[in-house]
Amino acid sequence: MTTPHATPRVSGTTSSARETRLDRLPALLGERILVLDGAMGTLLQRHAFTEADFRGVRFADHDRDVRGDNDLLCLTQPDAVREVHRAYLAAGADIISTNSFTATRIAQADYNLGHLAREINEAAARLAREAADESEARDGRPRYVAGALGPTNRTASLSPDVNDPAARNVSFEELAEAYREAAEGQVTGGADLLLLETIFDTLNAKAAIFAIHGLFEDLGFRLPLVISGTIVDASGRTLSGQTLEAFWTSIRHADPLLVGLNCALGPRQLREHVEELSRLADVALSAYPNAGLPNELGGYDE
Repeated sequence: MTTPHATPRVSGTTSSARETRLDRLPALLGERILVLDGAMGTLLQRHAFTEADFRGVRFADHDRDVRGDNDLLCLTQPDAVREVHRAYLAAGADIISTNSFTATRIAQADYNLGHLAREINEAAARLAREAADESEARDGRPRYVAGALGPTNRTASLSPDVNDPAARNVSFEELAEAYREAAEGQVTGGADLLLLETIFDTLNAKAAIFAIHGLFEDLGFRLPLVISGTIVDASGRTLSGQTLEAFWTSIRHADPLLVGLNCALGPRQLREHVEELSRLADVALSAYPNAGLPNELGGYDE
């Protein structure tokens, strides 16, 4: 992350510990690169959890398979999630993101668990907060929890039907409602930042921004916002066709503390796009590459 030109705006009534941490954040961003954690799913997959493990006792009789719903593990296998956070903190992470990438009512509907979205987000934030507080207590260095709000599995800009360009499978209002519910859980659970990540459709992100700002108004305080887009090919565009300049222009009104790019491309391919974003944005930058695009065998060369 590069040196910021803006500071987080936090006001109203929030926890004193969170306020203290956030008061220190601008100076830390100005002093050095802050380290984000890494992938959650790959570390959880090492446990080789079965369907029964994903279900736990609580969901033993659930009417749909839930294996693969990693966010549900915040409720059924919390120790495993907590250990992933501890591992990244031990490796030197300053910021850890919650295990809630698909924890919106919209995405959880695939598992018939949409009604648990808020609970999963709150549990995810609490698990991360517990691990971060342990590390902070040991050495006094602040550790930040970023409440991860993923892109959902529906898009407001693109039609799911090639024969009907006007068709949509989700509305702006539905997205906003889902994002607000998730963000409420994150704030209640103790997140320091809200991380709106893996944005492939900026209209989805704008629904999230609308919801988050409404939540802040109702709560009477604000948390810093991190907005991270996803470039899907070498041309430097999002899936919905925006260039980086168009992406930044579309979301800069949200006044994020950080803006960046994550996923889709490996570090070497992502670098030039991060450099371009650094020329456009007047806030701190984040870079969160993955292992690149899969090869012809489905493996990841990086």
